[in-house]
Amino acid sequence: MTDADVLRAIKEYDRLGPERFFSAHGFAPTTTYELVWEQRFYPPKAILGAAYEFATGQRLASGDFEGGKAGAVRVLGQLGFTVREKRRPAK
Repeated sequence: MTDADVLRAIKEYDRLGPERFFSAHGFAPTTTYELVWEQRFYPPKAILGAAYEFATGQRLASGDFEGGKAGAVRVLGQLGFTVREKRRPAK
């Protein structure tokens, strides 16, 4: 899997919108981290899962890998992407 696969997943997310993307790839919205790309925010685990599917032709379920610092966040960072803790809404 390469950064190009991740970018392909980001483009698909933008094209489909969140609900259709999650439905198509079997993931849910992010709760803890967000992938930052061109001043927009994406769910890192869902993007990485879709990128893996594009790269290998094999679909991963959400439970097949971790989304946190030891999982999707680390892999996306190694590919050169910025992932940060999601900002909590002010109360």
